[in-house]
Amino acid sequence: MIAHPPRIVVVGSLVCDHVAWADRLPRKGETILGTNFGIFSGGKGANQAVQAGRLGADIHMVGRVGDDSLCGHMFESLHESGVNTRFIKKDPDHATGTCCIHVDANGDNTIVIVPRANLAVCPADVDDAWEAIESADVVLCQLEIPIPTVAYAVTKAAQQGKTVILNPAPAQPIPAEILAATTFLTPNETEAATLAGMPFPAGSPSEAEVDAWARAVTDKLLAMGPKAVLITLGERGAYLANDGQRRLVASYPVSAVDVTAAGDAFNGAFAVAIAEGREVEDAVRFANAAGALAATRAGAQPSMPTRSEVEEFMNAK
Repeated sequence: MIAHPPRIVVVGSLVCDHVAWADRLPRKGETILGTNFGIFSGGKGANQAVQAGRLGADIHMVGRVGDDSLCGHMFESLHESGVNTRFIKKDPDHATGTCCIHVDANGDNTIVIVPRANLAVCPADVDDAWEAIESADVVLCQLEIPIPTVAYAVTKAAQQGKTVILNPAPAQPIPAEILAATTFLTPNETEAATLAGMPFPAGSPSEAEVDAWARAVTDKLLAMGPKAVLITLGERGAYLANDGQRRLVASYPVSAVDVTAAGDAFNGAFAVAIAEGREVEDAVRFANAAGALAATRAGAQPSMPTRSEVEEFMNAK
């Protein structure tokens, strides 16, 4: 374990989430009545940074927001969680990114993101934050900012020997140079299926069918360049492939309220655990616990648990 707080830099998105809850999701062309509504700070990058901050990391965020009424709330949420926002720029030409989320009674959701200022994040923004990246233990990226910027960030970080975690969301093709620079690739089942070109088993697959699919997919993804692949499988847990080993790390059973940010909680917690020097499987268990806890609460950043909450949850299981 390291002697200093885990040092993490997140290069990613900041989005204002507009969330509507309803008993079910509307069908095409249908209008339904909802049960609740909320506005929250979000974006995969910011969510993962908040989770890392709440777990005690020395965390810097690199990204862009608009110089508008939404950005103040974004900064407030980040500061409350201990995120250093020095390298988040207010873009004079683009508004803060927004997101529309619909959540049903089971906690399942649909999401539409309008990136706006996030599309202006550029390699120069990475260079401006280089002092933080140089001292970081882990650099964490997603795909809600321009791909060339992600490529620049991960390749420069890898050249400096940094651990690079790439959460390949939203699902899309990824250039080989990014995958080659990635230490841990952390797709969910949809993203893994897209990257590998191997659809997840239809219907209600058995554990054996899911295991066979995950084994085949991780074999294919590892051949693309990352040193390890970790597929998050919701309530099933996370499938880890590294060092010639393949295994499912079981999750923690919970009653889900809103799974919007469960994956972000997982990635933020995994980054912290890896930066602390934990063994990979132990880091996955810690991340599984954070993701499970986040799924029991409404909203993105409001759902992120603290370290004491995660540890108490794990000790109770």
